[in-house]
Amino acid sequence: QVQLMESGGGSVQAGGSLRLSCVASGITYGRYCMLWYRQGPGKGPEGIASLDSGDDSTTYAISVKGRFVISRDNAKNTLWLQMDSLEPEDTAMYYCAVEDWVTSSNYCHYDDAYDHRGQGTQVTVSS
Repeated sequence: QVQLMESGGGSVQAGGSLRLSCVASGITYGRYCMLWYRQGPGKGPEGIASLDSGDDSTTYAISVKGRFVISRDNAKNTLWLQMDSLEPEDTAMYYCAVEDWVTSSNYCHYDDAYDHRGQGTQVTVSS
């Protein structure tokens, strides 16, 4: 059973930084896409970053490119999202998710649909 547990959210002022983590377990895919999603108040879900487990390649949504960095620590089964230069528009619930690389058409993209998702961690950015 796939389990994803996010942490690291909180409240920060605009211009500040946060680092989210996601501890994963039970993933049995041979190769997979790790994803970060967010959903702001009154908004639909927005995919923002992806990482391919096979080659560590990454993709980013325009809204976060240059400010956020997705990375992982295999030894700790942990996915990270470093968020810098935060803006009030970044206020949202943040989720990590995983998708089978095969069903992703062999390419990980930040806007992919996911197979499993965590419970989320709240990020609030004040102006």
